[in-house]
Amino acid sequence: MMQINPIDRSRLLDMAWEVQRKKRHIGRDDITKIAQEMNLSRMEVEGVITFYHFFHRKPAGKFTIYLDDSVIARQSGYDEILKAFEKELGIPIGGVTQDELFGFFRTPCMGLCDQEPACLINFVPFINLTPEKVSKIINDLRGGTKPSKICDTPKSTVQYTPEVDKTVFFKPYNNFSALEQLKSLDPETIIDFVKSSNLGGYGGAFFPTGLKWQFCRNNESDAKYVICNADEGEPGTFKDRVIMEEMPELMIEGMIFAGYAVGAEEGIIYLRAEYRYLKKKIEKLLEKYRSKGYLGKSIAAKEPFDFDIRIQLGAGAYVCGEETALIHSMEGLRGEPGTKEYFPVERGFKGKPTIVNNVETLAAVPRIFEMGLEKWLSLGTEKTPGTKLLSVSGDCKNPGIYEIEWGMNMREFIELTGADNPKMIQFSGPSGTCLSEADFDRNICREDLICGGSVMFFNQDRDLLHILKSYSNFFVEESCGICVPCRTGNFLLNKKIEKLISGHGEKKDLNDIKEWSHIITTTSRCGLGQMSSNSLEDVIEKFPEVFKKSLSENTDFNKAFNLEDAIAEYDTIINEMTADYE
Repeated sequence: MMQINPIDRSRLLDMAWEVQRKKRHIGRDDITKIAQEMNLSRMEVEGVITFYHFFHRKPAGKFTIYLDDSVIARQSGYDEILKAFEKELGIPIGGVTQDELFGFFRTPCMGLCDQEPACLINFVPFINLTPEKVSKIINDLRGGTKPSKICDTPKSTVQYTPEVDKTVFFKPYNNFSALEQLKSLDPETIIDFVKSSNLGGYGGAFFPTGLKWQFCRNNESDAKYVICNADEGEPGTFKDRVIMEEMPELMIEGMIFAGYAVGAEEGIIYLRAEYRYLKKKIEKLLEKYRSKGYLGKSIAAKEPFDFDIRIQLGAGAYVCGEETALIHSMEGLRGEPGTKEYFPVERGFKGKPTIVNNVETLAAVPRIFEMGLEKWLSLGTEKTPGTKLLSVSGDCKNPGIYEIEWGMNMREFIELTGADNPKMIQFSGPSGTCLSEADFDRNICREDLICGGSVMFFNQDRDLLHILKSYSNFFVEESCGICVPCRTGNFLLNKKIEKLISGHGEKKDLNDIKEWSHIITTTSRCGLGQMSSNSLEDVIEKFPEVFKKSLSENTDFNKAFNLEDAIAEYDTIINEMTADYE
């Protein structure tokens, strides 16, 4: 029987973006054309396109505005900016002007939490917004000015690095310098070196990087891939954005090291759509590496070694930060997490062995080779050597990026940020952990208090229930919906939080939250569901006073319920009816 080659759907996202950019939406006829070109059904194509936040089925305006509505944005002037846009545009958020000149939409965290309020207009950034600035932006756009001509360049907000001899990321770097070492190294030596460095995946899972590379190398195949996960979507995280702005060459050279170590010839940077404004800059740098002979055929760093890198633009889906969901997205499928029957190092992109590392992890590799293993291991702690980038935002004087040496005491870190008497610190984003005063004497390292990258400060005036509601809204919206525990469970938890905020809570509600959270955590397919209730459970445990006003003290009766108020309207009707009969 003749074997039919499977359809290569990996161009689907690019084709959808091409239509979206030209027409500002993807219509029925466009879906038909894409389906015909790729030999797919309309249903398959539509199923992929409707999965992503930034693909519109109806016109979204010549100028498409996305206002950041993250929890940090909402405490940084969001309401004022929302009203300013609605006033200038004459439409509510979620609408499109009659002439289809402007579309105005909400979007989750855009990786600009250090410079809020912020928005994207045709995917270029506008930061530190004021009502006056909003008015000028809209008037300029109406006058024919392109968004790219008046947009902002996000500021460099690197607030802290260790002393020079202990800094890893943010110090001068000579392009290609670490790559020179490739000429005298074989793949096994590189992998052993990375394993000895004890470098863990800096995306949050902290899986040993060298071990992942070894697994991939050991799987024989006619093709292998290196994927750089630049889809940092965890609210409050923007460290990878700053690396790509300030030191993108580290990411590129880390990918080259990885490619040679595992035997791959192709590298792909999966860039979140919110960072589309960085795409041209990175492509220009990639071209420089090609022109110098460090990418392409028989690259100068190690002949004979063929390796090149391209960029794949995402389309707005938090779940695509999970490696199997990311790979499915690249393959032109819905960005849904896969089962763990095979790991990507066994069967990843296009069914071939694949390693997926995030920007920060790959950027660390050339630095470790540059400084040497002994120096790297002298930094940080025994189990967590080196330094870590933390994205800091919220109620502090100095939001931005902090490169800290692992092992730093939490109180020292709080002092650096200028946070004054914080009530709660959200560590590793909403899917991480909440810290109270009792945690402030702990140390930031794998042995004690680990952090993937996001640190959000909330002062004594913040309402923690409303913060939890913002987190819950995010997880409900971003769940891919493929598994019931995550899809339904997070929706039900969201309703419980609403009940608590309204003052209608019962003691049973807290028990339900704990029970349902356990089910969601233990039965969800991927990290989104497995970690979505972390913060909710933490606040219940560490801030019990937050729930006191919403719960009955001694019984399961709702103290917020007032019988007289509840039957007042009924009494009025009965009295009127009685009067009529009299």
